[in-house]
Amino acid sequence: MNAPTRREFLQAGAASSLVIGFALPLTGRAASAAPAGAAFTPNAWLRITPDDRVTVLCGSSEMGQGVLTAIPMLMAEELDADWKKVSVEQAPVDKAYNNPIFGMQATGGSTTVRAHWEPVRKAGAAARQMLVAAAAAQWKVGPDECRTEAGQVIHKSGKKLSYGQLVAAAATQPVPTEPTLKDPKDFRILGKPTKRLDTAAKINGTAKFGIDAQLPGMLVAVMARAPQPGAKATAVNDAKAKAVKGVQQVITLPTGVAVLATGYWAAKQGRDALEITWDLGKLAGLNSAAVSDMLRDGANNADAVAKDVGNLKDAAANSASTFEAVYEAPYLAHACMEPMNCTAWVRGDEVEIWAGTQSQGPVQGILGQVAQVTPAKVKINTMLLGGGFGRRFAPDFTIDATLLSKISGKPVKLIYTREDDMAAGFYRPASVAKFQGGLDAAGKPTLLRIDVGSPSIMEASGFMKLPPDGVDTFALEGISDNPYDIPSSRIGYGRVEPGPQVWFWRSVGHSQNIFFIESFIDEMAAQAKKDPFEFRRQLLGNAPRYKAVLELAAQKAGWGTKLPAGVHRGIAVAQSFGSYVAEVAEVSVAPDGTPKVHRVVAAVDCGLTANPLTISRQIEGAIVYGLSAALYGRISFKDGRVEQGNFHNYQVLRMNEMPKVEVHILASTEKPGGIGEPGTPPIAPAVTNAIFAATGKRIRTLPIDTELLKRA
Repeated sequence: MNAPTRREFLQAGAASSLVIGFALPLTGRAASAAPAGAAFTPNAWLRITPDDRVTVLCGSSEMGQGVLTAIPMLMAEELDADWKKVSVEQAPVDKAYNNPIFGMQATGGSTTVRAHWEPVRKAGAAARQMLVAAAAAQWKVGPDECRTEAGQVIHKSGKKLSYGQLVAAAATQPVPTEPTLKDPKDFRILGKPTKRLDTAAKINGTAKFGIDAQLPGMLVAVMARAPQPGAKATAVNDAKAKAVKGVQQVITLPTGVAVLATGYWAAKQGRDALEITWDLGKLAGLNSAAVSDMLRDGANNADAVAKDVGNLKDAAANSASTFEAVYEAPYLAHACMEPMNCTAWVRGDEVEIWAGTQSQGPVQGILGQVAQVTPAKVKINTMLLGGGFGRRFAPDFTIDATLLSKISGKPVKLIYTREDDMAAGFYRPASVAKFQGGLDAAGKPTLLRIDVGSPSIMEASGFMKLPPDGVDTFALEGISDNPYDIPSSRIGYGRVEPGPQVWFWRSVGHSQNIFFIESFIDEMAAQAKKDPFEFRRQLLGNAPRYKAVLELAAQKAGWGTKLPAGVHRGIAVAQSFGSYVAEVAEVSVAPDGTPKVHRVVAAVDCGLTANPLTISRQIEGAIVYGLSAALYGRISFKDGRVEQGNFHNYQVLRMNEMPKVEVHILASTEKPGGIGEPGTPPIAPAVTNAIFAATGKRIRTLPIDTELLKRA
């Protein structure tokens, strides 16, 4: 069958979910004609029942970042709810839950709290105002004589009514369109360390992830996936696969060949028994050395200019010294602990899926096109995600599961093996950055030129296009907006497309670009014979939030104080997703070249905070993720195929390698920033800068080459 392209899928999905601007979702669920004793549902996010239970509906995906607690905290704060009586449910797909930043119901970009900071609080404030009005009417007093606390309306005389007692009366009140929000100084829940609402279910096993979905008569599918985008199966011999006990069907899709069986093991054995001849097309000879050459060509021809200030030629001529360096970062896989999976059931003109997806809104439209039904006939059950990191924003696993169900006529659970997932594409782009720097006689920077060669995530996404200037925002983020006060600067981009599918990865372009620029700033400090912390500090006069976290991290780490023999410090600072993070790493290097990270001190300014416990844990997790990539992460290619398959050759940080991590949150009254990703970018340069301090060897290519350090 002919399937639309991935871009057409994404465009259809985005179109079906697009909302311009934001309106407090005062839906029909807030009907004033609610019968006595019914739940009070003044908006799409809230339900209060006569037993005083407060249920908050969360339209964002929970992948460990804590949204199933943060969204209820936003609601409960303005509602003045009793936190002990608050629970959370996953919301359906509905435009009411659209992310105001994206204009569609999706989770990513560290946006959930900052996008919903005001809308969900307004929803809570509006409900509280309606409850107060209902109590005041019952007591025949003015609303201004009443206050709220812990799920009760309290009159100045001492009379009290619980929210549960007011549900019917509150439902008859008009819904305020512009409710008054609290001053942050009056917060009782927000900003306070709060235990997560989903912890108990995850401990006792009742929490349901995508891979836990079970349906009567369900078949399990495992696919032999095309090794590269555009690859085609020119011959398929499925005789041995069909001979495996439990195998029911073999189905060929545009993306590969699927074996459907009564269970996972039979499906996998059947898949492994397939004999397929692949035509890899133009990517048949793809190898990592050629990719590096292409990226360097891109950097050498970075004609799309994002920033050009001052005069580089004059600055170079007048500099006491100029110097160059080339940095490179590889393709990276997301390596989610729960591999991609989706359970789909196509019944006539209705589609229902169970999946851990980051993009419910777009997927609803996409699957409507896949199954040739209207989006309203597609029901998305959002399950917990065993890691997302941007990977589960992609729709590939939901598309193929839906196609398999439609063709087979059965409910189908599609499961990627770890090896399938590792080779499925959707990688963090590989990138090369070519630097030129200059210093005057006093060691002050005079110029900074950066030329980047990399693929375009914007073009790969299917729902964005490169702007007229040809600059991919993601390819240069963290570089083009760097905070350093350098009089002459040029930042350029050269697009190259080696072939592998690229995608959003935790912190996106910041993940490699902060390694690039924070390493080169360290090089400039070394050339100037200045302390790397003080060197940065002197260049941040126009960036007070950068400077504040840099100083806090240095102070808490004891920058400049004595360390144990062989241990050295490195520092880096970054802004991403509206938050500012500085990290100091304490590192030693063994005689065999193996680096050991002993301690990481992080300082973060993420504006007004929802839950400090979540902030600390997200920074810790982001450091683990970034450190894994710095030490080990690399997707490489040989003869058109990915060389990595599982954690034996795509290593992640092990428990015995985990450094001690300290997180210090800077008090701030700024608007909230994101927190799921900003801890990742600074860790690689903090570590490699410490390695330079320890060995005199500058790491310019990731992952860290222990052979290079062994020779030091």
